[in-house]
Amino acid sequence: MQQLAIKREYPEHSRKFRKKAALLSALAMGLGQIYNRQYTKGILMFAVYVYGIFTAVTSLPHALWALATLGETETHLQKVGRLYKQVMGDHSIFLMIEGLITVFIMLVLVWLYIAGIKDAYRTGKLREEGIQPNTFKQTLRFVAAYRFPHIVLAIPMLGIVFFTVMPIIFMILVAFTNFTRDTMPPAHLINWEGLQAFKEILRIKAWSHTFYSVTLWTFIWAFFATITGYFGGFAAALLVQQKGIRFRSFWRTAFILPFAIPMFVSTLILRNIFNGQFGPVNQYLGMLGIAKAPWLSDPLWAKITLILANFWLSFPVSMLMIIGILSTIPKDMYEAADIDGASGFQKTRLITFPMVMFSMAPLIIMQFVGNINNFNIVYLLTNGKPLNGDFQFAGHTDILITWLFKLSMEQGKYNYASVIGIFIFIVLSAFAIWNVRRTKAFKEEEAS
Repeated sequence: MQQLAIKREYPEHSRKFRKKAALLSALAMGLGQIYNRQYTKGILMFAVYVYGIFTAVTSLPHALWALATLGETETHLQKVGRLYKQVMGDHSIFLMIEGLITVFIMLVLVWLYIAGIKDAYRTGKLREEGIQPNTFKQTLRFVAAYRFPHIVLAIPMLGIVFFTVMPIIFMILVAFTNFTRDTMPPAHLINWEGLQAFKEILRIKAWSHTFYSVTLWTFIWAFFATITGYFGGFAAALLVQQKGIRFRSFWRTAFILPFAIPMFVSTLILRNIFNGQFGPVNQYLGMLGIAKAPWLSDPLWAKITLILANFWLSFPVSMLMIIGILSTIPKDMYEAADIDGASGFQKTRLITFPMVMFSMAPLIIMQFVGNINNFNIVYLLTNGKPLNGDFQFAGHTDILITWLFKLSMEQGKYNYASVIGIFIFIVLSAFAIWNVRRTKAFKEEEAS
C-alpha cells in the first residue's frame, strides 16, 4: 500500500530554528541539540565531538602515515659505546591494523556527526511547528520502546565490522604488498607493490597454470560433492519413508550416525581405510581376487575417493532435511495420482522430486558454496596429494582453500594467498548474495 506523504510549506522567516540548529551542529556536534533545549543529549554529543577532534588530531595523522608507508624504520644494529645493540624498527603489520582501526573509528564518528546535524534539523523543524522537543528521558523511553531492536542489532553489527569486515579489508590490503616470509616484520619492512601479486598469479605460466587448474578442480569437486550428497540423501529418505518398511526408526538412526561422529575423526578413519597398501578395502579386494585400487596415490582415484568420502559424510544431512520436506507434501496428491494409475516412478518424478527441489534449491546452492570452501575433508583425507610437479605448492586434489592454506602457512607467501582469498571471497559472495536475493523472505521484504 502506497503511503501518502503530506508536504508542508513554511514561510521563509519561520525556518529559523531548523537552519540555526543545523548550522550549530555543523560547527560542533551537540550545539544544535543544546540550541533546541535538549541539553543532556547535546552535552553527550559534544563530548563525542571532543573525543573525535582529539582522535583526529592525535591518532589520525599517524594512522594515515602508517597506511601510506607501512613504516620507515627497519630493525637494525646500532653501536652504543663498544657494543652493538639491536634497535627495533616499525612493524608494518601492526601499523596496518592500527591504521585500519583508527580509520574505522573516524568513519563512525563522521557518521555520528552527520546524524547529529540531521537530528538537529528535524528537531528545529518540530519547534517551528510548535511541537515541544523531547526531553532526555522522553528520548530514552522512545528509544527503549521503538528502537530497541536496532540497539540489539547494533552489537553484533559492531562485531561484524571488527571481526569480519576488518579481516577482509586486511586480506585485500595484504594482496597489494610484498608480504612474504622473506619480508617478515619486524626484521623487514613491507612495501606496497600494487597489482604485482595479481599479475604474477595470473600471467606467470607456472602460477597461472596452477591457479586455473586448481580453480577448475575446485568447481568440479564442489559440483559432484553437492550432487552426490543431495541424491544420496534423497534416495535414503525415500527408502526410509516407504510405506510398510519395518524398523523405520532404526534405519533413520543408523543413517544419521555418520553425521553424529565428528567429521575429522571419520575423515582420518577413511584415510586409513583407503590406504593403498595396508587399508582394509584393498585387503578385501585382494581376497576376492580383484586388483588393488590406488585410492589415494593416483590423481583420478584420489579425486573419486574424495567425492565418495564426502558423499558418506554429507548424505545424512540431506536425508534429514528431505524427510522433513516429505512430511509436508499433501497425501491427496498421491491419492489422485493413484486414481490416475501413476506408477511409483512417475509419482516420484512428477510430485516428490519437484516438491523437494522447490524447498531444497536454496540449500543446495549454499551446500555448493560450502563445498567450494570445504577445507577439512580435502586437507585431512588427501592433504592435496598426490603431488603435481607442474603445480606451485599444490597437489592434484588441492582446492583453492587448501592451496591458500599451504601458500600462507607452509610457504609464507602471504600476498599470493591473499590474492586467492580475494578470488574465493568474490565467488562465495556472489553466490550468497544471489541466493539470498532469490529467497522468498527477501522478496516479501522488498514487496512490503
